[in-house]
Amino acid sequence: MNKNTLLILFVAGIALAAGLFVQRLSATKQPEPNVPAIAFSLPDLTGKLRNINEWQGKIIVINFWATWCPPCLKEIPEFIKLQNSHNKDLQFIGIAIDDKQAVEAYLKTININYPMLISGDEGTALSHQLGNIFNAVPFTLIVNQQGQIIHRQAGELSNEKIIEIITPLV
Repeated sequence: MNKNTLLILFVAGIALAAGLFVQRLSATKQPEPNVPAIAFSLPDLTGKLRNINEWQGKIIVINFWATWCPPCLKEIPEFIKLQNSHNKDLQFIGIAIDDKQAVEAYLKTININYPMLISGDEGTALSHQLGNIFNAVPFTLIVNQQGQIIHRQAGELSNEKIIEIITPLV
């Protein structure tokens, strides 16, 4: 075989592997219907332990993020807008997979209007329990009013997708 044939085979192999990866990632986005959310408690910035059940009865968007993650920081302003426009039906909850000092420094640059919980390394294990098989950030869950996970998203989640998911529930 000549060099061009080997190169084509190599690129085809990479493309196949990438396609399989994306297919597997896409398959993890949508859970089986009516999968219950896992109960958890984490501290907020003041150190107060907050339980996910505090927001029971609302549509909850749980976003695992980190200050060092550019896609995470890109999503936050959009989440703030959605929280403002849907505050009666919808509750965003940020879970920072970061240390408290880094989160506090970032929050001085933006006016967050939803609860921010600090998880540190514990958040990675929690996100994995909730379906983040790739340990990706951002990782977002949408939970219906009955406490069931209805959507999982590894990577950025657009406002349009959130609205598409929550509209039938509101």
